[in-house]
Amino acid sequence: MAKTFASQGDLAEKHTSFTEVGDGVYAFTAEGDPNSGVIIGDESVMVIEAQATPRLARKVIDCVRSVTDKPISHLVLTHYHAVRVLGASAYGAPQVIMSDAARAMVVERGQEDWDSEFGRFPRLFQGHEEIPGLTWPTTTFSDSMTVYLGKRRVDIMQLGRAHTAGDAVVWLPDAEVMFTGDIVEYHSACYCGDGHFADWAGTLANIAGFEPVAIAPGRGDALLGRARVAEAIANTADFVESTYRPVAKVAARGGSLKEAWDSARAVCDPKFGAYAIYEHCLPFNIARAYDEARGIDTPRIWTAERDREMWAALQG
Repeated sequence: MAKTFASQGDLAEKHTSFTEVGDGVYAFTAEGDPNSGVIIGDESVMVIEAQATPRLARKVIDCVRSVTDKPISHLVLTHYHAVRVLGASAYGAPQVIMSDAARAMVVERGQEDWDSEFGRFPRLFQGHEEIPGLTWPTTTFSDSMTVYLGKRRVDIMQLGRAHTAGDAVVWLPDAEVMFTGDIVEYHSACYCGDGHFADWAGTLANIAGFEPVAIAPGRGDALLGRARVAEAIANTADFVESTYRPVAKVAARGGSLKEAWDSARAVCDPKFGAYAIYEHCLPFNIARAYDEARGIDTPRIWTAERDREMWAALQG
């Protein structure tokens, strides 16, 4: 059981990788830290996920510069979480794209999320002094939009609620590669604290329906080949279901949040206990699952104070 709050004890630097997952398509991964993606078009570059700070964003930019000198014209943010978006200022002035729903969540809870995540994961916010403020999109969309990087088509879509209500995916038809944000993870715990458990499996099925030959997940290694893609999608679905099912049973009989915690751990620990950020995510996941099982459809806003109260109640 974790002895320190969230990931405050996770101070080790992570090794980063920059993997080509298609022709001119790359995944920036970092041993369970948030991933980014890169698509090189005819005349410019699209980056998916900004990282948590400008300092971390510059690591992605350095990787881009190792393969192309084309300007970064587009930055896609798959959802609103601080660890994904607050490094945006490092990219200059690209077109910043979010779903309408994700932007609405910045309005509703962006500052609270920043404050909360800063307390949970201080290593990811090294250099936070450079962050100029909340990240706002310059372009939003409902359902889907298409961007052309010259002749290269990029489809940005909402395929359903999962990790948040505003999740977007990025699909590159010519390479059959998808960037899923935190809807899909690989050997990393899913963070479900702002999630929608009942919808998640259907959203994963919608992703599988594209039959991608490669996926860059939100966390974990790039997934190359349809077999590995299918494995990761199935494993993500199992993680979400294994978290929710025991919690829902406890909630249905009027049991307490602490009882739900014990029940979920009994199921999840043997299967997922070694995954990256597992102990970090589990209390937030169980609290959200408990709320959803009791009919609370919109996730309650996490604040730094609520984080600590919940953690103390569950961890002791």
